[in-house]
Amino acid sequence: MNERLSKLITEDRRLVILRLLSSVPDYSLNSIVLGVAVQEQAHVGSFDVIRSDAAWLAEQGLVTIKNPSPDLMVLTLTPRGKDVARGSSRVPGVKVPEPGLDDDL
Repeated sequence: MNERLSKLITEDRRLVILRLLSSVPDYSLNSIVLGVAVQEQAHVGSFDVIRSDAAWLAEQGLVTIKNPSPDLMVLTLTPRGKDVARGSSRVPGVKVPEPGLDDDL
């Protein structure tokens, strides 16, 4: 896969993660559920990919992470992450949502 395509896929997957978190009442999902939900959005949802994206999103201040066990992470959306998921704020490395797609999840 070329570098440009890989970058586009990564940015879109990160947006999908933020939008999934914004769609649940407490803004939190565990990595297992999140991985399945990411796969349903036509992305790789392996534990390693979710863990890598989660760490990056946490570095950007878009999510917080708790590790209740070595094999489980719980991601929680931050207010900044919610703004990025909506498209009212932008962070390089996360795709900007398309207009009118807010209710697609």
